[in-house]
Amino acid sequence: MSLTDYRKKRRFDVSPDPKGKQPSTREAKTSLAFVVQKHRATALHYDFRLEWNGVMLSWAVPKGPSYDPAVKRLAMQVEDHPIEYNKFEGIIPAGEYGGGTVMIWDRGTWTPQTPDVVAALKKGDLKFSLDGKKLRGSWVLVRTRGRPADTKTAWLLIKHRDQWASTEDITELAPRSVVTNRLLIEIARDEGGDMRKAGSGDPPSLLQKILDDPRLVTPARRRRAKAVWHSKRPPS
Repeated sequence: MSLTDYRKKRRFDVSPDPKGKQPSTREAKTSLAFVVQKHRATALHYDFRLEWNGVMLSWAVPKGPSYDPAVKRLAMQVEDHPIEYNKFEGIIPAGEYGGGTVMIWDRGTWTPQTPDVVAALKKGDLKFSLDGKKLRGSWVLVRTRGRPADTKTAWLLIKHRDQWASTEDITELAPRSVVTNRLLIEIARDEGGDMRKAGSGDPPSLLQKILDDPRLVTPARRRRAKAVWHSKRPPS
């Protein structure tokens, strides 16, 4: 596991992405972290990350996780990320790698359902369970051939049939950050990001409710002159 590719793509004097410490595997951990970061960059996607050997193994899931076992979500494997990235929620400046708004959509711990994770990854069939705020139960990542134009390794993220399985869309039902309870548009407002771009990654139905009733807006954490939420509701 290495952070070389991760560091090559970023300018840490410009972007707030954590550089990360050198991965260490000297101590076996009894609890492994996972995090899902909702990321409105060039396009909206969900970064699915599993802690292993001192780094976060990472996949970009364009449509986000699904609790429906019949739904197979494409998951493109990307470079390993540092453990410190698990705490990152905010704005990556425009023009930088991954420029846009990042939300900590879910986090918790994960447990491999196989004794040899390295062998499972090599085989392309990693079964595991999640214990998060939103994602629970048994899942699997299965490597696939992908499409001819793909530049990254393609996997499928699939929910196993268990008591947590459901046909409800968890990304629509629970769109807010598990850390700050903010939507993408509210993170952009607070951190000086592009609110219009960020808001395009939030559920339109929820944004309409906020327009109709501004009291639903999460209170601003900071005030920035260039990032103000303007309601279309006429003053009473």
